[in-house]
Amino acid sequence: MHSTRTPRSPSSPRTPRTSSSSPTSSASGRFRSLSGRRRTLVATTGLVAALALTATACGGGDDDTAGGSGSGASATATVTAGGGDGKVRLPAGVADKLKRHGIDVDDWAKGGWRDWGKDKWLSAAKDFVNPMIEGLWKPERMKSAKEADKTVTTKDAAADQGVSDPAPEPVDAVAEKTPYHENAAPVGKVFFDSPEGSMVCSGTVIKDVNHPGKSDLVWTAGHCVHAGSGGGWYRNIAFVPAYNDLGESEAQLRNATSAEIAPYGNWWADWASTSKEWIAGGSETGGAGAAYDYAVLHVTPEQGSKSLEETVGGALDVDFSAPSADEVASMGAWGYPAAPPYNGLKMFKCLDRPGRLSLSPALPTMYRIGCTMTGGSSGGGWFRVVDGRTKLVSNTSIGPSDNTWLAGPQLGAEAEAIYRDMSRTYGGR
Repeated sequence: MHSTRTPRSPSSPRTPRTSSSSPTSSASGRFRSLSGRRRTLVATTGLVAALALTATACGGGDDDTAGGSGSGASATATVTAGGGDGKVRLPAGVADKLKRHGIDVDDWAKGGWRDWGKDKWLSAAKDFVNPMIEGLWKPERMKSAKEADKTVTTKDAAADQGVSDPAPEPVDAVAEKTPYHENAAPVGKVFFDSPEGSMVCSGTVIKDVNHPGKSDLVWTAGHCVHAGSGGGWYRNIAFVPAYNDLGESEAQLRNATSAEIAPYGNWWADWASTSKEWIAGGSETGGAGAAYDYAVLHVTPEQGSKSLEETVGGALDVDFSAPSADEVASMGAWGYPAAPPYNGLKMFKCLDRPGRLSLSPALPTMYRIGCTMTGGSSGGGWFRVVDGRTKLVSNTSIGPSDNTWLAGPQLGAEAEAIYRDMSRTYGGR
């Protein structure tokens, strides 16, 4: 998205400008709750405090300068790309992997990545490649990205099998307080390219058990990195923490700089991992992969040298205990909804008591909460308080066509195995 980033010291975050933004009104839809009423979430002070996603530091520090090496500097190489697209930075071995698939690195940087022919549509877990193209994700390109939506129809929702609770009443999404780096530092947007064009999801910075305080891991949805059954890995996947930090309007952002849109810069995924169930069974409506619709990214900065956790000043633990819905008093979902009535520029959240959603007796039960967030919030983290600490417990996967609720997977042993493998194999690069 940007070619340079102005470094800010931890004690001197960017001074906010006055914003005229206000919470966006919710949309109504065809799928009604049991009472037919919409309820606006009124969170208690205690719950808001408990679910605060506050940063412990801000900015990248004096050594987070443009032109610095990435967190995997010892394993990267810089290749000059033609066509005015800047440079491609490749982790060791990626150029060889591209070559094995018949992909030329320079051609890729010049736009060859737009070739979605079957022979270039890499699907297997081992085939993930995502060379960094500096300057590709510019502010206007980010703003033009469309939501990556997974919508179940009214018929699908009504045909629940297994153990499902009644559909929850809608909960109006509430705009997160600004600046985001002080109120929801680990939350950001995930951008990627698909055969349909530039797309956007949401994601969360998570802690790395093997590299405490220096995590480069991001949690999101499987459908934000891989198309599922019959498809393959998406391209040019990048994470932007605290996107539009001040929550400014479209008019205010008309001539915005990269630093305003992406205060902590762009972080490219040099590895991604999702479940084998999503790769085998994921579909446009979630399909058999919905209950396993999660992914972990390992990222490296387009500019700078510090880890992602150090840069944004925060990261969340992941709760893999997969508690049943009736054991949890409240969950909160955070994200950047991009489909109407939202425009993807601002961060929103919903808090609700979760219920159960089962799409099939053969699949794990999913969590479901009332929430009016739309596509673009996909992949955004769901959080709950465990022993006084906020932890990520799920992520947004699917919702109905009228945007009255969201559902996310339970994170159990399968999800933990993916996380630990990513931490052990790719963390700390």
